[in-house]
Amino acid sequence: WGIEILCCAVRPPRLCVIKMSAETAFKRFELENNITTDADAIYKYDSAAVSAALSQRPWAKDPHYFKKVRISAVALLKMVMHARSGGKLEVMGLMMGKIEGDTMIVMDSFALPVEGTETRVNAHAEGYEYMVEYITHVKQVGRLENALGWYHSHPGYGCWLSGIDVSTQMLNQQFQEPWLAVVIDPTRTISAGKVEIGAFRTYPAGYKAPDEGPSEYQTIPISKIEDFGVHCKSYYPLEISYFKSSLDKQILEKLWNKYWVNTLSSSPVFANRDYIAGQIGDLSEKLDHAETQLGHSGRMGGFMGAPAGPSAPEKKKEESALSKIARDSSNSTLEQVQGILSQVVKDVLFNQSAPADTPMKQ
Repeated sequence: WGIEILCCAVRPPRLCVIKMSAETAFKRFELENNITTDADAIYKYDSAAVSAALSQRPWAKDPHYFKKVRISAVALLKMVMHARSGGKLEVMGLMMGKIEGDTMIVMDSFALPVEGTETRVNAHAEGYEYMVEYITHVKQVGRLENALGWYHSHPGYGCWLSGIDVSTQMLNQQFQEPWLAVVIDPTRTISAGKVEIGAFRTYPAGYKAPDEGPSEYQTIPISKIEDFGVHCKSYYPLEISYFKSSLDKQILEKLWNKYWVNTLSSSPVFANRDYIAGQIGDLSEKLDHAETQLGHSGRMGGFMGAPAGPSAPEKKKEESALSKIARDSSNSTLEQVQGILSQVVKDVLFNQSAPADTPMKQ
């Protein structure tokens, strides 16, 4: 504390503000994503236990065997930074880790040099070559973890698996088990301030998924609803938690400085202007669709001789659709308010003129 006070005494006041703001932002990042501190023993690799699990293959007997995922804070931050660097384009990378019982533990991640579009991302020959070379070098420096899965981004349309994603994950689970799919939405991460992420595993072909009840609600653009609905029973989500250890501290500090500078120098409202416009357009389309459905049910009731207006089940369905639209609208509004507030705070901290007698002016 004494060193920190001394440093602040000789630094320009605004540099102290930046340092304090970066530390505060990192603490908030940990709190928002519920990152817990674990003993360094989590990094110990038990080759015998992993080999025994690979030989027994309990996941082959129980398609719902893996239930939880633990992701290191370093891997999480690297995946978020990579996803943000892609902008509107999807990006892809691999995750390294191990398994312990029904838990998949992601220790590290690395980006793949693949070409992405606004709707899909595929690894070509150079991507596979890079992947093999990276894993080989990792083994040479004493890292025993294996490739545990892949991650990719869904910029602005939520964390779920598309038809192509489901096919890719099914193929990998056939030949590279155990294998995990992680999806990150960098656009919503910037807007909401919390990492928007999902972890999934697919069911075997022909498997009838049990009725798991309603999952956590998320906003799906109307252009993606059909793709989401067709394949949503082909996979299941895993519970995600995050951890860090004393070994992560220095790496996290270096990564966070880069992440924080990029965050500080960007405006959520400006950076996500296309996403905001798309959200408004999507809400308008959903309202038009709900209005059409409401009018159609009313006309059909009158034509059949029944009292005009929808039946009780139809009315409940329409109210559910309208409530989802209202929720999406509220979420969009809150994201914009947060973005505007962050700009106001930055303006107060860095752009306001200080009085003439302050050390800043001197």
